[in-house]
Amino acid sequence: MGQTNRRTSARPALAVVLAVSFSALQPAAAADSLASEREQLAALTRQLDLIDRLAEHAANTAPQERTRYHFDYARLRADLNRVRAGLQDYLVPQRAQPRDPVPLAGDYVRRDRADDEEPSP
Repeated sequence: MGQTNRRTSARPALAVVLAVSFSALQPAAAADSLASEREQLAALTRQLDLIDRLAEHAANTAPQERTRYHFDYARLRADLNRVRAGLQDYLVPQRAQPRDPVPLAGDYVRRDRADDEEPSP
């Protein structure tokens, strides 16, 4: 009977030890998760750099003849720079206050308009 009492009294102590152990692991898991997120965002930044270089190359090799519709590489590159700046601001914050978000253009088709058409906004 003495052995049963010892086991019963050891259970709350074991529960406390396990609870403390698991609570000590949570910050380490959160730090690993944060490091993983930072690595993924850094990889995304590198991919944006690659896309930007590809867009620059495509803009330089695009046909120069005037067509009614053509891809607006300058607008695409401006949006890529804006996304890259947002990632950098998150990865290396330089100020405590949030910045005002600027919407992305999103429309990358340019239409050459005739001189008699109204300019679009």
